[in-house]
Amino acid sequence: MQKCYKENIMKKCKILTLITVLFLMLNVCKQTSPSIELDDFSFYTPSQEKTPFPLVAQRTVKNVILMIGDGMGFTQIVATRTLVLGAQGRLTIERLPVTGVIDNYAADYFVSGSAATATSLATGYKTIENMVSVLPDGTPAMTILEAAREKNLSTGLVATSTITHATPAAFAAHVTDRYSEVEIAGQLLESRINVLLGGGRALFKSGISGYKYKRTDGRDLVEEARKADYAYVETKDELMQLRAENGHVLGLFSDGYLINQGSEPTLAEMTDAALEILSQNDKGFFLMVEGSQIDWAGEDNDINYLIREQLHFDLAIRSAIRFAMDDEETLVVVTADHETGGMFISVEPPNQLDGKIDIQWGTDEHNGNVVPVFAYGPQAERFMGWYDNTEIPKKIANILGIPDFPQKMTSKLD
Repeated sequence: MQKCYKENIMKKCKILTLITVLFLMLNVCKQTSPSIELDDFSFYTPSQEKTPFPLVAQRTVKNVILMIGDGMGFTQIVATRTLVLGAQGRLTIERLPVTGVIDNYAADYFVSGSAATATSLATGYKTIENMVSVLPDGTPAMTILEAAREKNLSTGLVATSTITHATPAAFAAHVTDRYSEVEIAGQLLESRINVLLGGGRALFKSGISGYKYKRTDGRDLVEEARKADYAYVETKDELMQLRAENGHVLGLFSDGYLINQGSEPTLAEMTDAALEILSQNDKGFFLMVEGSQIDWAGEDNDINYLIREQLHFDLAIRSAIRFAMDDEETLVVVTADHETGGMFISVEPPNQLDGKIDIQWGTDEHNGNVVPVFAYGPQAERFMGWYDNTEIPKKIANILGIPDFPQKMTSKLD
């Protein structure tokens, strides 16, 4: 009897210990922000209009603006709107009239990184982790930007990261390792892209140590760009003083990534400048704009950082929509490469409509959630539905009248 009694006690203790461990694990994994003290987001002035932008009559598309919120999922949008504007507010992104959903797995992993997912958005092919517009067997794949350039359209890349980072790189470079940013810088310059705006001076000029990677080969790509008839700018004021007639512009506003302070232009200001320059081409243009740091805010589980980056991205979207409304021949497509942070809005208090909500995080990494697609302009309806991320550039190519896309390039990389 005494032996059985002791065994029962030990079993109960083991069960209680297991329950305690599970409880502690759940509370460690459940990262929460029960009391959110928001930063000053007065730089963002919401529109008084909340209704969707109108559908546009079907006509030929001359220009395409592809906007990528790196790490942006549905919850990032809803949480930003609710915390800043209240549940009944509306961000610009939420007013785009067409909505779709895309899967974003890679060729080797279901949950992937920006290099592989951006490659899908740029080329229409799947690839493996860390490859940039290169297929798993080492064959480079033509990007939608390169295809647009062959059609004599002007081209542009804008980002708040280094302009050599995985997402912008995927539209005009071909490397087997996304961290080869020094090599990517040279390829971007060789690509003769009309507008390059972002961070990354340390990748273009030797001897600058303000970023984790730096050029050490003695080359000065800025000087090479000037000799190749690029106008070069380093500050917001210099960017604003550019003439629209500048056919090629290189703007590097930080040694590394941008921080939305000081002499740097905002993402919206860079978007406005790029549109003014690219629109000088009567044949049209392709522009990719990335809100790069939504992803990093998700990795940090930093709600204020995330809201700031999401709002700056939203203002850039507003710039694109304003241009498209005036132009009437421009298609705007907004999407994400993947979601980061596993953000969700909890039933835990506060749980109110006035913007007081509880934000929780499931992870500090990427995840396999589907991500949204929004579209405005002629033929925007073609982006509704649920499909794979590789369909995005295929749809754009078809809309722009680009044949034989997607397309593998002839040589393989070492």
